[in-house]
Amino acid sequence: MITSLLLAGVIVMTSVAAALVALLILSALPRRRDRRPARVGLTTAAEPAIFLFEDDDLVDATTPARALLATMSGAGSDWNRLSGYLAQRISGFDAAIAGLGERGEVDLGGSDGLRLRAEHLGSHVRLTVSDPAIDGEGVFVDSLSQRAQDEELAQLREMLGSAPVLIWRQNGEGMVTWANQAYLRAATGADRDDPADLTWPLPRLFDLGRDAASPSGPRRLCASLPGNATGRWYDCHARPAGDGTLHYALAADAVVKAETALREFIQTLSKTFAHLPIGLAIFDRQRQLALFNPALIDLTTLGAEFLSARPTLFAFLDRLREARVIPEPKDYRSWRQQMTELEKAASSGFFEETWSLASGQTYRVTGRPHPDGAVAFLLEDISAEMSLTRRFRSELELGQEVVDSLDEAIAVFSSAGELTLSNAAYARLWGVDPGATLGRITIVDSCRLWQAETRPNPAWGDARDFVGDIGERAEWSAEVQRPDGEVLHCRFVPLSGGATLIGFSEAQPDRPSVRRSRRPRPETTLPAGIGALPA
Repeated sequence: MITSLLLAGVIVMTSVAAALVALLILSALPRRRDRRPARVGLTTAAEPAIFLFEDDDLVDATTPARALLATMSGAGSDWNRLSGYLAQRISGFDAAIAGLGERGEVDLGGSDGLRLRAEHLGSHVRLTVSDPAIDGEGVFVDSLSQRAQDEELAQLREMLGSAPVLIWRQNGEGMVTWANQAYLRAATGADRDDPADLTWPLPRLFDLGRDAASPSGPRRLCASLPGNATGRWYDCHARPAGDGTLHYALAADAVVKAETALREFIQTLSKTFAHLPIGLAIFDRQRQLALFNPALIDLTTLGAEFLSARPTLFAFLDRLREARVIPEPKDYRSWRQQMTELEKAASSGFFEETWSLASGQTYRVTGRPHPDGAVAFLLEDISAEMSLTRRFRSELELGQEVVDSLDEAIAVFSSAGELTLSNAAYARLWGVDPGATLGRITIVDSCRLWQAETRPNPAWGDARDFVGDIGERAEWSAEVQRPDGEVLHCRFVPLSGGATLIGFSEAQPDRPSVRRSRRPRPETTLPAGIGALPA
């Protein structure tokens, strides 16, 4: 009986407990559903950014104000950085702050909805910055996204801050509103990344003018920087950015120095070439005239205006043809082909050609390749040289004709023992024409020939020694007999410069032979125009 009562009691208590648990669960469910919308509809009033300054020193600031100030880059005090930030976004900021002491309180609005309230509190100034667009709204950003944004911002700041080029931003009025560390260091001449002596507004290093944002290309400007009396050169690039302009300045000192050195070098060359009697014309890789000297004007009669206009190579040659400075061709097509081959020959290697003009002048044209595909042409007037050569050749031919008219066979040997001159009688006598022989003929070769055509005689050995003797010599003679019994009279005459004349003629009964003697006699000089075989 007792056991049954206990069992019944346990069952009752268990049922009651289960009912209580169910009631608790049911009562909790509505509260959870109500709690979720409550979180979604949560409103948090955004705390304004309030700054309190004493002169340029920040005395106090709210948490949002300090966070905003931390995002501002630039140089100088907190006041300079905040002023630069607000001046970009709120028009009339500088004028309002300048008159704040008289007005006591100023409310300003920016174009993007930003609001500023400035209050003059004796020795302090309080600035309240707010954005009505987000007032009363809670802005929630998860920690991972916030961290990614902070890291990206830090990387961008580091990249711009360490960039070796000058980067800055100007507003529509030409005021510098932001600059990287390289620009700030250049503006102060200091090596510090945050020069404290800079104040707002930032100095403008370059006078870019009205077309600062023109996309026509880079502009090379010279900036007068502190600590640099001569200034520094930069290639400045501009890009439109909103209502302002982004500027980039790349150092160009090395390029300017190289261009200056090249220009001075070209001027030096031009001064040197100006005194040359040879005409010079250098064409660049596009075959445009890049350099010429005054002698080219004198030789070609082309005007300085035409040459200064940098004509092409073919235009230059066409003008030479019109001025009759180039030999007149049979037809224009073949002439153009010839000029094309001339250009190819000059660009690939050494080229030389002689132009005989209708005026009687003679020009030597030389072409040489130059580095970077350039071609140089040299125009030289060799009329006097050619005239002298022709006259000298004419004298040689005249002298040869005079010698050929003699009945005596003559052979002249140099001090080295080489045959330099002979006449027609010599060729008939010995059956050898030295002028038609390609190789050189020596006294040894000649003595062998003479000895083979005559009976043995010691005169040939003496002749060989006489020609090679470098001491004082005297004229002597001898007679030799040919195999057919003909007797030849040979005379050996020393000439000036160590040369020797040997003559062969028919022996005369009344003419005695003079054997070789050590007694010196005056040397004989050949008539003018006789001295060597023509080349």
